[in-house]
Amino acid sequence: MIDQSDIPYLPRGVRVHFDKVRDGWVLLAPERAITLDGIGHAILSEIDGERTFQAITDILSAKYNAPAEDIAKDTAGFLGALKNRRFLEVRT
Repeated sequence: MIDQSDIPYLPRGVRVHFDKVRDGWVLLAPERAITLDGIGHAILSEIDGERTFQAITDILSAKYNAPAEDIAKDTAGFLGALKNRRFLEVRT
């Protein structure tokens, strides 16, 4: 689980990239790739290695005019899954 004060970041070797062949955004890691939908790309676009999880959810909530609680729940699930697959790390 990701706490509000945690700072998510992409570890070395992991990056968000626009794939011209797939005509879409992907999350690339050594010998692995995940195709991102619009929501996944929006979430990962706010991760800069400095913002807390709370700050990211506040930004997304304001940007998409959605309840912060809903954004936090969905974002935590998405980032938690990426963390479990080692596409994401968290500083506390």
